[in-house]
Amino acid sequence: MVTDFKTLVSLCEDELNSREYSAIHLGRIKEEWENLANWMKLRNYTIFSESIGFQYCDVTLGTHTLAKKLTLSNRIRLRAVRMLASYQKDGDFEFRTPQVERIFHGSTGTEISLYLSYLRNVQHLSESTIRNKEQYLYEFFCYLESHSLTLDNLCIDVMEDFFDSMNYSLASRHNCSSTLRIYFRYAHDNSITSKDNSNYVLYDNYNRHSKIPTTYDEDEIRKIIASVERSSVTGKRDYLILLLAAEYGWRSCDIVGFRFSQIDWDKNVIRFSQHKTGMPVEYPLLSSVGNAIIDYLKHGRPVTDSEEIIVSAESAKKGRPLSTPTVHSIVTKYMKKANIKNWKSKKHGPHSLRHSLATNMLKKNVTMPIISTVLGHQNTESTKIYLKVDVEKLKQCSLSMPRICSKRYRAGRCEA
Repeated sequence: MVTDFKTLVSLCEDELNSREYSAIHLGRIKEEWENLANWMKLRNYTIFSESIGFQYCDVTLGTHTLAKKLTLSNRIRLRAVRMLASYQKDGDFEFRTPQVERIFHGSTGTEISLYLSYLRNVQHLSESTIRNKEQYLYEFFCYLESHSLTLDNLCIDVMEDFFDSMNYSLASRHNCSSTLRIYFRYAHDNSITSKDNSNYVLYDNYNRHSKIPTTYDEDEIRKIIASVERSSVTGKRDYLILLLAAEYGWRSCDIVGFRFSQIDWDKNVIRFSQHKTGMPVEYPLLSSVGNAIIDYLKHGRPVTDSEEIIVSAESAKKGRPLSTPTVHSIVTKYMKKANIKNWKSKKHGPHSLRHSLATNMLKKNVTMPIISTVLGHQNTESTKIYLKVDVEKLKQCSLSMPRICSKRYRAGRCEA
C-alpha cells in the first residue's frame, strides 16, 4: 500500500491521464489535492491514509459522504480525496461517491456483516448484487436500532410498519422483501434466530412484466456504434463491447466474462453458459464481431495472461478484466457522444441495447421462440414483455367497438 502522499498523487494523476480526463477537470482535482497537502502539512501528517482523508473532509465539508447540501466545488473536493483513499486501498477509484456510510454495529449488525461476507466469499455474488442487498439490510438495521428491536421481536405488524416508514416504490418494496426474506431464512438455518422470520414478510402483487422496457431504434444503435473513435486502443475495446451488447444482446456480466475458450473459430460460433441463468447459448460469429475481436487483439489489447478477452487499458488495472459498472459507463459515454435523444431520461446501459435488439427483431417479424433463444431466456414468458413496445403490432390487435344497444345511448350520445 502506497502511503507517501506525493507518490500516491503521482500515481492517481497518471491514472486520470490514462482515462483521458479533460485538462480542466484534472486541474480542479489536482488543486484539491494541493489543498489537502497544505492541510496535512499544517498538522505534521507525513503519510496519507483513508482516516486522514476522511478527517480532512469532515473538517472542511462536514461530511465524507455525498450529501445533497454540497455545492459543486465541494463535491469535487470530496471526490478528489476519496479518489486517493480508494486508489490506495483497492488500486482503483471507487465507482461513485456513496451517499451514506453503512456501518453495522452491535450483535445484529455483526450478524448482518457476516452474512454479507458469506454472500461475497461463499456464494460469490457480484459486488453490485451485494451492494444492493447491503442497502436494504442497512435500512432495515437502522429501523431496528431506532425502535430498539432485535430479530427476535419481529412480527407482521413490525414488518409492515417498517415498509410504511420507508415509503418504497412497489418495485423497491418487492426487492427489499426478497432480500429480507432470504436473510431471515439464512438466520434461522444458521441458528441466529429461533424462528423463521421470513413468514412475516408478506408477498406483494408486484409484476416485473408490468414495466415497459427502454429501447432504441436501429438508426440510434448505428449512431451509437459509429460514434466510437476506433483508431485508439480504448476505442477498439469499446467498439467490441458495443457490438456484443447490440448485436447479441449480451448482459454486461457476460461481456466482461467473454473468454477465448468460448470462440470456435473453425465453426464460426461462440458458445458459453450465461452468467445469470446458467443457460447454454450459441451465437454465430458475425463478421463484424470477429473482425472487431481480431482488431482489438492485434492493436488494442494490453499484454496479459488473463483468460478474459476484454481487459482494462488503465494503468492501475491494466490487463485485468473489466467490472460490470465499467461496461455501463462505456455504453453511456457513447450514447452521450452520439447525441441520442432523451438518453438521460431513459435506461442507458448495456441492458437497454439488449432490450433494443429484442424489440427491433420483433418489428421484423422474428418469432418469439427465436428471440427467446437469442436472449437466452429459459422460456418465452420472459420474452413476452417486448410485445408491449411493438405499437404497430398492437394496433393490429385492436377490436372495433360494438354497437351499444341501450335506451340510454343513441348515435354515441347519452340521453338524459
